[in-house]
Amino acid sequence: MSLDADGPGADGPGADGPGADGPGADGPGADGPGADGPGADGRRRSPWVLGSLSVLVAALLAFHSAVPNAVGNLGSLLETFLPWLGLPAVALLALASLRRSPAAIVAAIVPAVVWAVMFGAWVFPGSSPPGPAFPGAPEPPSVLTVLQHNVADDNATPATTANALARAGADLIALQELTLEALPVYEAALTPEHPHRIIVGTVGLWSRYPLTDSRPLDIKPKAITADWNRGLRATVQTPAGDIAAYVAHLPSVRIRLQDGYGTAWRDESATALGAAIAEEELARIVLMGDLNGAVHDRGLSPLTSRLTPALDGFAFTWPAAFPLARIDHIMTRDAPSTSTWTLPSTGSDHLPTAARLDLRKTNPD
Repeated sequence: MSLDADGPGADGPGADGPGADGPGADGPGADGPGADGPGADGRRRSPWVLGSLSVLVAALLAFHSAVPNAVGNLGSLLETFLPWLGLPAVALLALASLRRSPAAIVAAIVPAVVWAVMFGAWVFPGSSPPGPAFPGAPEPPSVLTVLQHNVADDNATPATTANALARAGADLIALQELTLEALPVYEAALTPEHPHRIIVGTVGLWSRYPLTDSRPLDIKPKAITADWNRGLRATVQTPAGDIAAYVAHLPSVRIRLQDGYGTAWRDESATALGAAIAEEELARIVLMGDLNGAVHDRGLSPLTSRLTPALDGFAFTWPAAFPLARIDHIMTRDAPSTSTWTLPSTGSDHLPTAARLDLRKTNPD
């Protein structure tokens, strides 16, 4: 039995009633907020917002040197924490993927690629392992292992710090923030394996090999009138030839409301240190120091323009509890580093950093 074509089934409530022309067809569900309201506008805008933020992050990474220091030294502040821009780059890529917007995804890939080009080698460092090839065994004579550490003048456990440094197996140990009270502790721990040393003010250098032509370095900013000695230079007579060793502790930087990221004294000290390095007669140089700045910071350009930073992984050194920046550095000329690493916390607010230098690849003459 079939239904009549013109009966209730054709023109009744099922055809023209609320089910056809009511709220379900032309009401809020079709033309209301769900289609063209604020929610739709937000969805249309979000790819442009993500794209704009992606371009901004990529520009800050690629053109960080163009960010001016005229206002609060914002350029140097950005450069100190530049690697951390990888976090917003990843977040933008994840958000763009969730939005399933091809345009936003393409835009978000740009800062990720820029970051990878700049810091990819830090994520996948060299294959040379840290420390001596065999624990307890000395390195070959052509390899010089150097260690840099700000031991902190308020270190409550200098003996623990000194013993950790003595066990590190380094040929050269450069220290900053030495105090008169703690100095005998470091001498007792380091001298047996490092009998050659020079102390200037609050910085010191202990060496497995003889030191000659040792002298203080004048890197004090003009505005500092107090006794301030935080730089030294010495010639290290290694089995592979002489190398000039510099130890420095540049002035601290502060973030303050009145002047922003205050780097004036540090920058002045870096300029003086760079001038001394420029006059160095030996071909081989190693600089070890707490430079209070990252390698991308333009304030350290007097050094990074003359020396090659030992970079192998991020190796952030400060603060020791949760390292955010690498401000302790080993830099060289004609003595390339083959690996760089940080040591565990010693009781200081800085982590020690070490590097292996290959002197076979250089010509000391």
